[in-house]
Amino acid sequence: MSAARGIVVDQKAYRKLLSKVAPVVIHTDEENERYLTQLEALHDRADLTTEEQRIAELLTLLIEAYEEKRYRLTPASPIAVLRHLMESNGLNQSDLIDVFGSASIVSEVLKKKRELSKAHIQKLSRRFHVSPEIFFLAITEG
Repeated sequence: MSAARGIVVDQKAYRKLLSKVAPVVIHTDEENERYLTQLEALHDRADLTTEEQRIAELLTLLIEAYEEKRYRLTPASPIAVLRHLMESNGLNQSDLIDVFGSASIVSEVLKKKRELSKAHIQKLSRRFHVSPEIFFLAITEG
């Protein structure tokens, strides 16, 4: 038995579980699904042994690492964010004249000939009920 941070792990039982689960770095969606199924089965039980808890922790780390790498969102430009919000809400350029003040400014912004101002961002965030942060993050990361 091993005691790390006060938790006693039965090494023989843990090795047996390891050989059954055979955890490795995940490279495919199929492997990820298999580990998700195993993890869900463990989470559905209320009476996990210390060794099963350790396996669940390991599976969680492997799944999180794979999904972070596989499904990472790439930063979007402020205009891409705006276009997405417009599309999601079924809006066209003329629907944003109240935000930008004129049709020509809306057009210039969407064609990337003019940047979003802080005032535009404040109005857009109120209009779409989103945090202004999504536009500022897009500016710094995009």
